[in-house]
Amino acid sequence: MNIVLDSNVILQVAFTQKPPRIVWDKLLSGAYTLCVTEDILYEYQEKVIDCFHNEQLANLLINTLLNCMYVKRVETYFRYNLIQADPDDNKFVDCALACNARYIVTEDTHFNVLKESAYPKVDVVNLKEFIAILKQ
Repeated sequence: MNIVLDSNVILQVAFTQKPPRIVWDKLLSGAYTLCVTEDILYEYQEKVIDCFHNEQLANLLINTLLNCMYVKRVETYFRYNLIQADPDDNKFVDCALACNARYIVTEDTHFNVLKESAYPKVDVVNLKEFIAILKQ
């Protein structure tokens, strides 16, 4: 199962021992494949530095992802621009479409416009919903 994690989710799952940690643990055990682009990796790195003020921690996250066999690097050759409210979020949508992702996992309400779009179809779930899916 290919999925895309928004940066607001990667921050919650990679750096905690609380229940969201299951998402990280399931990635490392191969329960799903995380799809990323170069732009997504840069955003992950940037958000970790902004949030934790720690470049080493950001580099550790990126190196872990780059060396994980359940992380798939994706090239996007198109821009759908489906999210008008925050165009920067479109990199996650484009990645999801390029890798035929089952879900985009996000806490960002800008992605709700995808729920109204008939095509291209991408399921958007929040972190709590994705944790429930992983526990099934």
